[in-house]
Amino acid sequence: MAEGGEKMDRGTDALKSHVNGTDAMTIRQTRRGWLQECLGCEAKTEFKYFVGENEIAHSLEDSDCCCRLWCSGIHPFTMQVKELNTEAEMISVDRPCRCGIGSCKCCCYQEMTVTSGGEELGLIKEDCYYCVPQFTITSADSNGLYKVHPPTCCGGCCVNCCAEGNPCCGRGCCKVPFHIFPADQEKTDSGAEHIGKILKRPKSLGTELFTDADAFDVTFPSDATAAEKGLLMGGAIFINACFFEENGQGDS
Repeated sequence: MAEGGEKMDRGTDALKSHVNGTDAMTIRQTRRGWLQECLGCEAKTEFKYFVGENEIAHSLEDSDCCCRLWCSGIHPFTMQVKELNTEAEMISVDRPCRCGIGSCKCCCYQEMTVTSGGEELGLIKEDCYYCVPQFTITSADSNGLYKVHPPTCCGGCCVNCCAEGNPCCGRGCCKVPFHIFPADQEKTDSGAEHIGKILKRPKSLGTELFTDADAFDVTFPSDATAAEKGLLMGGAIFINACFFEENGQGDS
C-alpha cells in the first residue's frame, strides 16, 4: 500500500478486468526460439499469462538481437502484455541497460518501469545489499509499496534454500521464491510473515535443459489494487531478466 493509505487507481480496462478479484497468476515462458538457443543465440523472451487454467494474455520482448547476444543478462528491452484475442494492452515494461545485479553496488542499479495505458504504475529497483538480493517497488508517486527478496536464514545473512522444502528433491526441488512484504515492514528476515510471493518453479526437464523457459507463480497481496498487481506482474518479468536469463548474474 502506498504511504499515507492512498491506493493507486490506474491501469487499463483490460488489466482491471483480469486481475480484479484475482489472488494469483501463473506466468509461463514459452520455448520460442529453442533452436536458436541450442545454436548459441539468445531468442526473444515470450510469456503467456494464466489465471487458473485460463490463458488471459501474452507478451513478447522488443530488443536488439546484438544486445541479446552480447549483453544477455543486462540487455535493455521493452515488453507489452496484451490481452488474448483483443490485443488490448494490460501493462508495458521498460528495462534499461544497467550493471549486472550484484552486492555492494553504489550506483547503476537494475530497474524496470511499469506503465498501463500510458500511465506510469511504478518502478521496480534493485537495492544496495550485501548478501541477499533485495528490491523495492514504488508507486508512480515514488511512495514505497513493497519490499521483495528471497526468504532468508542466519539473521538475514543467507538465502534460505529450504523455504519451499528440500531443494534437491521433493516438493522444494528447483523452486526459487521471492517474498513480498509491505514497504513499511521493518522485520523481513528469517521467516518473517509475508503478504505475497513470486515463485520460480521448474518446468519439464527438456524445457529446463535446452532453453531458458521458466514458470512463475505470482501470489498477490490480499489488498492489492489492479495497478499494484500489474506492478507485481512486471516484478516477475524483472526477476526473470535479472536471475534466469542466460548469462544473467543470478544464473549461478
